[in-house]
Amino acid sequence: MNNTFMKEKPVLPLLASMAMPMVLSMLVNSLYNIVDSFFVAKISEQAMTALSLVYPVQNFINAIAIGFGIGINVQISYQLGAKNLKNANIAATHGMLFNILHGVVMMILCIPFMPVFLRMFTQEQDVISLGTQYSTIAFSFSVIIMVSLSFEKIFQAVGLMKITMVSLLVGCISNIILDPLLIFGVGFFPKMGIRGAALATGLGQVFTVVVYLVAYKKYELPVELGRKYLKLDKNIDAKLYMVGIPAVLNIALPSVLISFLNQILSAFSGSYVVVLGIYYKLQTFLYLPASGIVQGMRPLMGYNYGAGETKRVKKIFGLSLCLNGLIMLAGTIICFAASGPLMSLFTENPETVRLGASALRIISIGFIPSAVSVTASGALEGLGKGTQSLVISLLRYIIVIIPAAYVLSSFAGAGAVWNAFWICELVTALVVAGGIKYYWNRLLRV
Repeated sequence: MNNTFMKEKPVLPLLASMAMPMVLSMLVNSLYNIVDSFFVAKISEQAMTALSLVYPVQNFINAIAIGFGIGINVQISYQLGAKNLKNANIAATHGMLFNILHGVVMMILCIPFMPVFLRMFTQEQDVISLGTQYSTIAFSFSVIIMVSLSFEKIFQAVGLMKITMVSLLVGCISNIILDPLLIFGVGFFPKMGIRGAALATGLGQVFTVVVYLVAYKKYELPVELGRKYLKLDKNIDAKLYMVGIPAVLNIALPSVLISFLNQILSAFSGSYVVVLGIYYKLQTFLYLPASGIVQGMRPLMGYNYGAGETKRVKKIFGLSLCLNGLIMLAGTIICFAASGPLMSLFTENPETVRLGASALRIISIGFIPSAVSVTASGALEGLGKGTQSLVISLLRYIIVIIPAAYVLSSFAGAGAVWNAFWICELVTALVVAGGIKYYWNRLLRV
């Protein structure tokens, strides 16, 4: 397979061919998140609260899988661009092995930790019990998640976005189908409640891995996994973690933020915790498609950067920024126009719907400026600049929003916390825009 098309094909159709399959699969993934929460909400509001409280830890496990996968992706695409095929194979093989080890460690640590974690936010025994049931099953699939995300980033690195799309679609659609069957016990399926939602999620990942394994055997990739590439290579391993660790932190930081916000909001009312959980499900309809653009952009930037095609790197970034801006504009319009109906999908409590509709309208003010930060962070990862990308995420999820949320809640109550979101996105976008102007040409050596 020849992937020189990454530096030869015109930029717009090239980015479209790489990003659009990922946008489609991310939209379906967003639909899965919504449907999963919709069915869990039908069990009880306590079940929805439990899912919201488990989400930060679940997101952290996914962050390790995805973040280190980004390290794999960047190294493979860069080495292929630089014509170092052996190094690309080493990066793929070592990356897969390390991520499997990460999955084993997370499964061993997180399952027994969850009851303690849940008690930090609630004393309701029903919520703690439901959260423990869900997390025990969901976290048992940690190794499968690591394998799935490693394959995803390997296939993306070589430009096989359609394989990634099909794999994700199979996993998400099977999850959507299994959710009601396992939660409510339809036909010969057992009625498992919230444990059924967790099992459906895990089985969806299994089906995704099966598709990747079949595709790996069927297609001749420009990189391969093999025992002969397992020999220690300190240089490549260090580069995997130099991008992977900041990328993990980038994705894990929202978990820190959500846990902090849950701590603040739970002191006022459990309804605010539910609203926050629902928002993070709804926002996947925006940020996962934007992630699809970034996933298409990242290997293109890495490959062209490795090949010395700096002008194409700039064009790819500019086009990706425009596309993400359009996605965020659409999200802003939808949230302002249909905030109430969106919230009512997940709860029948009129007070929760009212609080949530107000929250959505306030938070959505920050969607458009966030396109700058999201695109720039992904671009820096694609160029192997993981630390600089991490700085952007620290601004978005820690440095600005946490102090703002604390101050607003202290002086104006829980409802004012939502303003911290748009304040944070606006401040971060201004800082990033200034950083791009100062740093961009130096980074690309032109």
